[in-house]
Amino acid sequence: MTGGRRILITGAGSGFGRDAALRLAERGHHVIAAAENRPQMTALIDEADRRGIDLRVENLDVTNALHRRQAHTWDVDVLFNNAAIGEMGPLCEIPLALVRQVFEVNVFGHLALAQGFARQMVERGSGRIVWLSSIAGLTTNPYLGPYCASKYAVEAIAQAMHDELKPLGVQVCTINPGPYRTGFNDRMGDALRVWFDPEKSFSAEHFTTDLGVEVRLGDDYGAMTGESQKDPEEIIQLFVKVAEGETGRYRNFLPADRVEEVKRQQAAIWELRQ
Repeated sequence: MTGGRRILITGAGSGFGRDAALRLAERGHHVIAAAENRPQMTALIDEADRRGIDLRVENLDVTNALHRRQAHTWDVDVLFNNAAIGEMGPLCEIPLALVRQVFEVNVFGHLALAQGFARQMVERGSGRIVWLSSIAGLTTNPYLGPYCASKYAVEAIAQAMHDELKPLGVQVCTINPGPYRTGFNDRMGDALRVWFDPEKSFSAEHFTTDLGVEVRLGDDYGAMTGESQKDPEEIIQLFVKVAEGETGRYRNFLPADRVEEVKRQQAAIWELRQ
């Protein structure tokens, strides 16, 4: 690809962000791969060198105002608000500090980052802001409340931004992945074991919700972790299509075989009883 877009991807030290940054750089885009810490940065640089591609790697913690101020000096055509952390567990038991931290990264840090770039894009009359949402921003499962709540907030922010910025020439869209094998969901399970004591818990360990969702408060948490997760390659391809403006869609959801299930769950909420 000749020329290429100037693309910033937060959370590029691992998961979707890492692979998408490398893929987009391979396609000739001018990618800034933003990672939170030095080991992640070093690994990205080494991999880019191994592949023989030009990749700019920067340190960016989206919750750090000084880091954001530095980032706002970069010229960016496409911003991927991709960095995320997750916590799971019963909402009536989880330490509130953990919930706040999820919102600081997933919501407030990225909102502050997007505000600065939105001003640049409006002045230029073009640009694209991509919010990495989730299936968890469209449906809520018990014991995933902290993470779901942050992604529901992302959904509201992204939709409002879409409506507000479209008349000004700036595009806003979301990517909504289901459970993919990046290690993210498994890390949420690991984080739960840090604070959750099943012997002291008053929450139900295994039940089925009124919407027919089977819930296990255990090490695997059903389809969210373990071997049932899907290969992330199709999400990496979706990152590329969204960056290059190919999909034309506001909401970009994968895997396709979960779409109807999500729509059914959303519709069923209207009939939910106490």
